[in-house]
Amino acid sequence: MLHILKRQFHTSRLIRIGESNQLGSDALCVALGAVNVAERMLCGKPDRDLDHQSEQNLPEHPAIQVKEDNLKPAAEPSILKAEATPHREPIEPVGPAHMRQTPVPATRLSRLFQYSALAVGVGAGVVGAAVQRSLGGETSSGSLVFAPNNVERIVNRLSRMRGAALKLGQMLSIQDTHLLPKEFEQILLRVQNSANYMPDSQLMKTMDQELGSDWQEKFHSFNQTPFAAASIGQVHYATLPPVSESTDPIPVAVKIQYPGVAQSIDSDISYLRTLSMMGSVLPRGMYLDNTLRVARLELGWECDYKREADAMIQFKNLLAKSHLKNVNVPRVFEHVSTPRVLVCEFVDGVSIGSIGHLSQSKRDEIGNRMLELCLLQLFSFRFMQTDPNWSNFLFDEKTDTIHMLDFGAAREFPASFTDTYLRLLTAASVQDREASVKYSQELGFLTGYESEAMLNAHLNSLFLLASPFSPSQKTPFDFGAQSITTSVRADIPVMLKERLTPPPDESYSLHRSLSGSFLLCAKLGARVDCARLFSKYSLL
Repeated sequence: MLHILKRQFHTSRLIRIGESNQLGSDALCVALGAVNVAERMLCGKPDRDLDHQSEQNLPEHPAIQVKEDNLKPAAEPSILKAEATPHREPIEPVGPAHMRQTPVPATRLSRLFQYSALAVGVGAGVVGAAVQRSLGGETSSGSLVFAPNNVERIVNRLSRMRGAALKLGQMLSIQDTHLLPKEFEQILLRVQNSANYMPDSQLMKTMDQELGSDWQEKFHSFNQTPFAAASIGQVHYATLPPVSESTDPIPVAVKIQYPGVAQSIDSDISYLRTLSMMGSVLPRGMYLDNTLRVARLELGWECDYKREADAMIQFKNLLAKSHLKNVNVPRVFEHVSTPRVLVCEFVDGVSIGSIGHLSQSKRDEIGNRMLELCLLQLFSFRFMQTDPNWSNFLFDEKTDTIHMLDFGAAREFPASFTDTYLRLLTAASVQDREASVKYSQELGFLTGYESEAMLNAHLNSLFLLASPFSPSQKTPFDFGAQSITTSVRADIPVMLKERLTPPPDESYSLHRSLSGSFLLCAKLGARVDCARLFSKYSLL
């Protein structure tokens, strides 16, 4: 979420900031019986990388000057401590220029009105498109629900709604483009990239409710215009009072939840299900109801910023005790955080998906580090940050540090699940058919009553996707030159038609994280010693 680009800072009395962006299963999840994103996971197709948008300047918005004394330029935050170091340039976050200030429907009634208006508008659009097509004015033979005018209606309305609407877009937009109509994918991508931000009146009301009417006194400065906006909330740049007279104000990122989002999760999901069914766009094998049920659970987690703060603190402690270096979780400032406001250390860096200019050896090292981080979370911590959006991993080239952001959907996994999952991956890496079927059934990917066609498709995909971890892989796996995807995609239609059960709930977030690591390595063209990394945990 926090996509940050470094720019030259202009010293003035006010700090002025610009504005600034899955459940779905990955290709490995395809192999394990889910509908997946093999193409995106391994061929390097971008997952809505917004770097190109972030280079645009935004209209300047006045900052709140909380303190009347003259401000020094805010210092770059230290990686390992919260105190700002004096006499260093700050970072000015810059975001996409397309964000607009629009009110967030904050009550269940107002959100019902928005969805009802959308349904009526789409219905009218269907009638209009049908008439136009019958008169020969429209040559398209696609779904009337996704006629051009309706696409605009849906994008504009869902972008205004935020909350579950944008979250569902995140979850479904990573599905393989061969499974979804291109019009539906276009809607999801545009909604994902067009989040608006709430007006000042809603912002001030939320801050008053969460931190008290004197909340401004808790900050040294606060910029009213967010530099990032996503499905649940928006993020502002601010500074906390300096810890001493010899230090500068402490740069922080302040994530503020949209009003009404947490209270409307259930109703939003119901409305969105109806909208999805109108177009009949999702194959039966995608198990929409199960996807929405998991989405409802994760949305509840993400709306609890106290839970996210605790997850960040827990993960920071786990990293400190691990062997993995140069990975950092920003410090949380609990005294100014609430269930709807999260304040953490502001860190320097760029989206890890935008470092393709680095040398091959450096990209290889970063790819190895990211995959090692993924395996460490799953098999050692049993606790994962499960949102692999590249903007949630910032790379600071000066310090060679990867900063991890957005722990809203972080979760623990029971040992019973991770242990069995490890056995499955171990068996698949050596193409042990009998063991792979056994552990797939124990985890819930298979029922034991599948057709031979389904079983063969499942195992074929599983073996292909576990091949980077094979002990016979004696050289680093070249993600930039792999050809696994085409073979895996051939099995997807069979699994969509023949599968008998949705994947276990744990697999959604697990595979989202694992596919994110694979996809990043593919984008970087990294050569990763997957077999060596996996051997630390493998049961062979």
